[in-house]
Amino acid sequence: MEAPVAAERVRVEVPLRFPDGYATTADVFTFDGLADGKEHLLLGLGDWRAALGRDGDAPLVRPHSECLTGDVFGSERCDCGPQLREAVERIAEHGGFLLYLRQEGRGIGLYAKLDAYALQDTGLDTYEANVALGRGEDERDYTVAAQMLRAVGADRIRLLSNNPDKAAQLEALGVEVVERVPTAVHLSAANARYLRAKRDRTAHTIDLPAA
Repeated sequence: MEAPVAAERVRVEVPLRFPDGYATTADVFTFDGLADGKEHLLLGLGDWRAALGRDGDAPLVRPHSECLTGDVFGSERCDCGPQLREAVERIAEHGGFLLYLRQEGRGIGLYAKLDAYALQDTGLDTYEANVALGRGEDERDYTVAAQMLRAVGADRIRLLSNNPDKAAQLEALGVEVVERVPTAVHLSAANARYLRAKRDRTAHTIDLPAA
């Protein structure tokens, strides 16, 4: 079933700079008619217009779930911040889109995510902690991602993600995933257990060294 139609609202050019000095410019889109009524963003990076029109090719796209702790504060309990930094550079090189989705904590929200962190400190993994709070392992719905992509004409994409659920949901919503491109593995001592849970419980394509 295709996602309902959304319309571009405002597009504005925004210069980006990361703490390591990497800089680029994004065309930041906002939308009317998104299914959940939240303020999600689409960032056009590199020559995204050309990427839409290349014969036999497709823009590189990453749906990135907002992570205040990782994206802004540099938390090492997850790999979100490094994945965001990696994705912006890779998409800018190829031409495509980064979707910044307001889905903190796999959709359970910031406070609940921190509650889940407290449970993880007692021994639960990241999925078990969500369930112990009475929430789903992963509550994210990518309808708004499909809406934004279709609004800018990206109905065929190369998906930059290790998560097979993103590909499955986007395909079901009418966005053709012509290739799945894995991100790098951003392993640290603090997030090793978190990454193993993603690999073992939800089949993320993460190549981790043997324990």
